[in-house]
Amino acid sequence: MSTPDSATHPARCLKCRRILRRPSPDGYGPKCRLKIRRAAPARLPDFKPHQVAKAVELLELGGLVPLRQNRIFLVVSDDGTEVYRTAATGQCNCPAGLRSTACYHAAAARLVHAA
Repeated sequence: MSTPDSATHPARCLKCRRILRRPSPDGYGPKCRLKIRRAAPARLPDFKPHQVAKAVELLELGGLVPLRQNRIFLVVSDDGTEVYRTAATGQCNCPAGLRSTACYHAAAARLVHAA
């Protein structure tokens, strides 16, 4: 009989890698989630308010998955059909990012990286 994966590998925070007592849908622990929320308005002066709101919502829904040391991320699109790759420096391969426009995917990545 096989054991569940959670019994052998406990859930960890996506940002600081600490073991989570209660796994959350967004994958972050309470301290990291608080740091990200506090950093939202101050760290993103070059993004519009609706982009910051969408970035925070994306983080709360768990649509941002770190690939490499919290610098490169996989991001789910609005409708959930596409997955984009974005970096904390602002590059994104979504349609807006390819047009050199600031997108909320990059804002979410910057929030996680800055917190």
